[in-house]
Amino acid sequence: DHILQYNNCHGRHMAPIIPPIRNAVRAVIRRDNSILLLRKDGYEQGEGERFALPGGGQDLGETLEQALNRECLEEIATRVEIHDLVYVADYFKPRETIPHSTRHLVEFLFTCSVPADYEPRSGHHPDKHQVEVVWVGLDALAGMPLNPGSLIPYLAETGESTGTVYLGTIDW
Repeated sequence: DHILQYNNCHGRHMAPIIPPIRNAVRAVIRRDNSILLLRKDGYEQGEGERFALPGGGQDLGETLEQALNRECLEEIATRVEIHDLVYVADYFKPRETIPHSTRHLVEFLFTCSVPADYEPRSGHHPDKHQVEVVWVGLDALAGMPLNPGSLIPYLAETGESTGTVYLGTIDW
């Protein structure tokens, strides 16, 4: 394995990056001025609950759309209708390894919809620390522990997408 030393775009040294770069997909599912999120809990060090978009890593041989539907079945117990790719961002995720390391993720966020009769529930293989799936009002996002929090201004937008946006490097 090659371990790369990396200084982020702000010139700060980061823990070594573990190759390869990992693609991740996320579903941005809005309905009636709410967004569908995973509620997670059970973290160590008293970090409390967190919220995240449904989705996860792309497996070898999967398209982004296949990965997103697989992740949604596992986490929110439904397939999604995928509409538009709206955001792409690089994310450098610190890992609690010994020694500390960093995973480089490229996040692809798609607007999606769920069936009209969908009720929030966890799927057959929920995300680590996932305790439930919830609708959260867009107006409540600003004060929430959402990971990554730097996405909140984009997720809270209620208007139509203006097209795909590369967000650059986002902070956790």
